[in-house]
Amino acid sequence: MTSVHETVGAAPGRKDARRPGVEPPEQPIAWSMLSRALSVPLILGLVCFLPAVIAAQPGSGVRDTAYWLQLVLTCYAGARLATMILSTRRRLLQGVFWMFVYIAMGVAPFAQVVMGQTPTPMVGPRQDLVTAIAMVLVGCAAFDLGALLASRRPLRRRASSTRSPGGGAAVAHPLRLRLLVLVAFAASAFYVLKLGGPAVFFSSRQEINETVAASGVASEGSNVGSAFVKGFGQVPALLALLFYTRRLATSYRARRTPSTALVWVALVALNLVVNNPVSNARYWFLTVLMAFVFTAFPSSAAIYRVVLATGVVGALVVFPYADKFRYDDEGQRPAESASVFEPLVTKDYDQMVMFANSISWVDTRGHTYGRQLTGSALFFVPRAAWSGKPEDTGVRVGQWMGLRMTNLSAPLWTEFWVDFGASGVIGGLALIGYAVARTDRRYALAVTRAGPGPGSVLAVAAPLIAGYTFILLRGPLLQAAGKLAIAALCLLLISTFKEQKAARRR
Repeated sequence: MTSVHETVGAAPGRKDARRPGVEPPEQPIAWSMLSRALSVPLILGLVCFLPAVIAAQPGSGVRDTAYWLQLVLTCYAGARLATMILSTRRRLLQGVFWMFVYIAMGVAPFAQVVMGQTPTPMVGPRQDLVTAIAMVLVGCAAFDLGALLASRRPLRRRASSTRSPGGGAAVAHPLRLRLLVLVAFAASAFYVLKLGGPAVFFSSRQEINETVAASGVASEGSNVGSAFVKGFGQVPALLALLFYTRRLATSYRARRTPSTALVWVALVALNLVVNNPVSNARYWFLTVLMAFVFTAFPSSAAIYRVVLATGVVGALVVFPYADKFRYDDEGQRPAESASVFEPLVTKDYDQMVMFANSISWVDTRGHTYGRQLTGSALFFVPRAAWSGKPEDTGVRVGQWMGLRMTNLSAPLWTEFWVDFGASGVIGGLALIGYAVARTDRRYALAVTRAGPGPGSVLAVAAPLIAGYTFILLRGPLLQAAGKLAIAALCLLLISTFKEQKAARRR
């Protein structure tokens, strides 16, 4: 169990005795005073003020059961997000989860209900929207329950932990990390050359997609080839940059080594080409940005809280207009709106209405009983070898709706519902909450001086997963699985549990 002093900080004059396996306190007294000053306006802003402003917007929405359920969900997610921001400990993955829920499943759908307008048409009855909102709310409660159960269980330590506080944790093997750097440059160079050179990466996503289609890496009816080329061209480069960023951020010896700094500069230049915001999806660039920030400032509580707090403003104001480079000049959509909330009902945030449409689709076709999740897990199997391979959930629902544009979201709640119904949503979100909370606790240990040092794999993997959480939660999973699997493969190949004394020097 964690003592009171470990939760809110050690008492004045008391030494901080850091024991292996115990998350360290974070500047307790100063932050305790600051949190009291921020708690009231933050909670009022997220839970009361913003929902009230949205509720006052003009529109044709009716105040029925869907309206009140959506208001409850928005306030609940806002309260949980405020808790994450004000917490004395960094809960990285949980904080990002609640930021997504508050924005994409709370504020945006609430604005849609109030204004009576949705980004994607709802084809089923109003009751399906009520069911969708209720299941998101139940799923969030299940997530919290799983996180609570995880907090009650102590973290297990490996046998080598008796030798050192960070022993037994996975670290990057120095030689394998250098090989990852070489693989990153080789794979990214192939990706760049396959698409015709660096210039195309600074044009538009539309031109990138057209170039990929013309390059021959994607066969008819299957995107496995293009997904692998793009994934290996981007993910190893990002991971190598994150590992070298952590070394420079946490190791005094690395900062005094010219070769480490030169490799880091080269990796920055490489990522500016293959992972820049011009030619990549906004969600992927958000992954790159968040992973880099949390890796560069691993122990900064201020950075963690600023990211969560400003993320809400960015999602409402900046994100809807961040697709400036998605199209060329002729295809560019005008960025004009009469209200700051209008983009929430006309552009990107279709998660709740797509959940409702998926419920309508299931009512006519029945549950798939694991078929969609199996297709996501076996994403690497080409359709030529698996003729009955499931399509993206969002694509299948979009086709059933009769839409021409089927690049639609399928939030995680939808994936569980399509396969297993309400029990799948509750059980799936509870398991995710448990795993996320456990990972957050281990990450808190990995980024401290008592942790496994600059080569810590978890200290890099957790920020990457945190950024990628937006893609996983938005869905569809089949689209999201590729890069996640490539990242897992790279981490597995460079990881070792052997004690690396030299890598632990500061």
